[in-house]
Amino acid sequence: MAKPKVAFYWNASCGGCEEAVIDLAEDILMVADAVEIVLWPVALDFKRKDVEALKDGEIAVAFLNGAIRTSEQEDWSKLLRKKSGLIVAFGSCAHLGGIPGLANFSDRAGVFDAAYLSAVSNDNPDGVTPQTETKVPEGELELPEVWDTVHALDQVIDVDYYLPGCAPPPDLILDAIKAILAGELPPKGSVLAPDKSLCDTCDRNDSKPDKIELSELKRPHETFMDPEKCFLAEGVICMGPATRSGCGERCINANMPCRGCFGPTREVKDQGAKMLSALASLLDIEDPEQMEKIADSIPDLAGLSYMYSLPSSLLTRKQKR
Repeated sequence: MAKPKVAFYWNASCGGCEEAVIDLAEDILMVADAVEIVLWPVALDFKRKDVEALKDGEIAVAFLNGAIRTSEQEDWSKLLRKKSGLIVAFGSCAHLGGIPGLANFSDRAGVFDAAYLSAVSNDNPDGVTPQTETKVPEGELELPEVWDTVHALDQVIDVDYYLPGCAPPPDLILDAIKAILAGELPPKGSVLAPDKSLCDTCDRNDSKPDKIELSELKRPHETFMDPEKCFLAEGVICMGPATRSGCGERCINANMPCRGCFGPTREVKDQGAKMLSALASLLDIEDPEQMEKIADSIPDLAGLSYMYSLPSSLLTRKQKR
């Protein structure tokens, strides 16, 4: 009996999701024995023509990580959608837009300016920025076009399932692969992780008082963070109230507050708005000057609240003029 064909592809991301697959350790041998990998650019030498030669729907499942910010990434994603029975948005960037999606607080021109023109470390006297066509001695070089807006994967193609996390933890990856192989998947569109908030599963929840009343907010480097106490009760912003559980509390176990990589639960429409609402409910302040002081103590509240979810939020991006 032929093994089901599986593909892995990497769009706009850091590569951590590729490492997460390797983190399956010896279980990756079980996966490799159960499936036929037909695309995995980071590990195996397959070409685009190899994928194009496959029949439509011949790939059982394709795991796509990374946001979509270039023409090439959009093109590859649409090709894999055509060739695959199932598409899994793998990791925060594919699921929500992720860290690359923070570029939506600017635009392509602003990103190019910061990266290639105005940064003090640049040596670019001619002000060269990426072009789609460039002449070189060997001929004309064509490069992908960078989009003005970064997109989550389901804003470009139809997605069947979502594996959240930066990066997804090995246990959720393995559970998803087993469910796919056994044909025991939940309804289409499901996030393959628990649908509870991180605060519900956090070991520090017992240390949280019945009512938190804060008069100031602190950044992690500005205070001693007791490894036994709730971050929010200590005045340190933690995205737990607005974030799905299932990560294994990796950051919290390292005594760092959650930054929201698992995205919101099913009941939350906008993760950043949910967090801002939760935060506002904890502040015991009436003095306008003190309120302004607290707001100023957080250098980038929008970036913090939407660190992983801006492209998939109600905001999507900074309004274009």
